[in-house]
Amino acid sequence: MDRVDVGGVEMSRIVYGMWRLGDDDDTSPAHVQAKVEACVEQGITTMDQADIYGGYIAEALLGEAFKASPGLRDKVEVVTKCDIVAPIGKHSDKRVKYYDTSAEYISASVDNSLKDMAIDVIDLLLIHRPDPLMDHVETGACLDRLVASGKVRAVGVSNFRPWDWELLQSGMETQLATNQIEMSVLHHAPFTNGDVAFHQRGGQPLMAWSPLAGGTLFGDDGADVRAVLERIGADHDVGADAVAVAWLLHHPARILPVMGTNNLNRIKGLSDAVKVTLDKQDWYEIYTAALGKEVA
Repeated sequence: MDRVDVGGVEMSRIVYGMWRLGDDDDTSPAHVQAKVEACVEQGITTMDQADIYGGYIAEALLGEAFKASPGLRDKVEVVTKCDIVAPIGKHSDKRVKYYDTSAEYISASVDNSLKDMAIDVIDLLLIHRPDPLMDHVETGACLDRLVASGKVRAVGVSNFRPWDWELLQSGMETQLATNQIEMSVLHHAPFTNGDVAFHQRGGQPLMAWSPLAGGTLFGDDGADVRAVLERIGADHDVGADAVAVAWLLHHPARILPVMGTNNLNRIKGLSDAVKVTLDKQDWYEIYTAALGKEVA
């Protein structure tokens, strides 16, 4: 498994996403540990969290696994996010969903994440969504302080467009490390709308959420693309999902797909994507199927 330097944090090229951790029938520390260990055995050492995941309980589920298994934390890198306030769980008293990028909220969220996950430092903290009310000077200074304090090793964003990134960066001394955005064979707009080009030029690796298009790839809407993926996968003895991830890995922008599943057997196969070697025509054949027409 290749590793990528993300703001000074060495991360595995494939990341395990924990947004569904609280949806599993078994959320025991032993079962969560089994998922983490299954990832680590493949070289997948980066765990992706957010305060809101699982209705604000996923971080604590991971924390219980860390507490039950001394040494497990030392095997992984922890990514988490903050700024979404939804009227569920600990925020059930709120009357509307909103974003909060105030220094007070971010600082409190980091402290709570550290407590819930039973860790001393967050390896990578991301601002989860662009906040129309963000005071970039206040937010940037807060992120700088968190890095200086040692509570956070690196900081980045999620779902930001280039102008959102530049605004926040202008209020910071610390360099933003990454942007986690939606990217997949079926959601390929970032490759042509400037998002990927912006970060590729800046040298920031990108993280890709929903790299399998939220399951759409395996429904009727993804049939044409899936047929191409399956044919290429057969040549490598892997499934269509592995080829879809390999399609992202092939791009020179150093994309880190964030893979989420609660099924242990599927977790054990997350690294199948690195078995796939695509050439330029393979990549464009998949892209052509996704476009529904040949490139101009």
